Amino acid sequence: MLTVLSVNAQKEMPLYDGAIPNAIACTVKETSVTDNGILIISNVTQPTLTAWIPPKDKQNGTAVLIIPGGGYGIVAAGHEGADVAKAFNAAGITAFVLKYRIPNDACMTDKMFVPLMDAQQALYVIRKNAAAYGIDTAKVGVMGFSAGGHLAATVSTHFDRPVRKELAGTNLRPDFSMLIYPVISFEPNIAHMGSRENLIGKNADEKWVHYFSNEEQVTAQTPPAFFVHASDDNAVNPENSIAYYTALLKFKTPAELHIYEHGGHGFGLNNPTTNDKWFESCLNWLKTNKW
Repeated sequence: MLTVLSVNAQKEMPLYDGAIPNAIACTVKETSVTDNGILIISNVTQPTLTAWIPPKDKQNGTAVLIIPGGGYGIVAAGHEGADVAKAFNAAGITAFVLKYRIPNDACMTDKMFVPLMDAQQALYVIRKNAAAYGIDTAKVGVMGFSAGGHLAATVSTHFDRPVRKELAGTNLRPDFSMLIYPVISFEPNIAHMGSRENLIGKNADEKWVHYFSNEEQVTAQTPPAFFVHASDDNAVNPENSIAYYTALLKFKTPAELHIYEHGGHGFGLNNPTTNDKWFESCLNWLKTNKW
């Protein structure tokens, strides 16, 4: 268990107490650069969780785990992480930004399961320390962008399959998910092949293609979802969102899908092609569903 000593407005902490599971000693060093105003973190081998806490008089008990994108090659920790956390804080929602490990055979065993391991651990830590953060354990959701959306969808569909046996019997299910221009499927007709190859490899066994094609993993227990995508997204086909949305509807699971005419990929909180603010719609969705 991660021990919370104090609650600050912003606090970065190691995701694991003690040794990091599945880690191999390696010479890879984490780097952070800002490119065209976008913070890019590479070579992540030391996962962390950064808590963003709204003022106590604004807290409403809801928490969101934010998973930035980056094609499982980097972590876009600014416009798909910290900026989003600040927006949630303004709405009274406690946010946690996950800096998850980038799959790398030289630095970890079973690399395809490591990001999911980190996301499951983050949900465990959030709920374990809910009292310290003023969080309702039944109002813990996940938001993911691009490949972070794939990880958010994976944790939403594989919550009953803990990667670490130590988390067996704990609640790893997000209560809701928000998937922003997400990678969902690893099926070649709509997959973002860069994300797929970085996670499961170029010549992956077909069983792993299906395992990580989250539209195929939806069940009646999969949490409700909110989607944002753009029709002209040439990086991640909007069919990814549509496939997962359609799968949810088969089980009559609440879902809301927003597809803009324009916007491309990676626009974060603000789609510059429209005056519509998807984040406001997202907050309205949360309120409608009493989260």
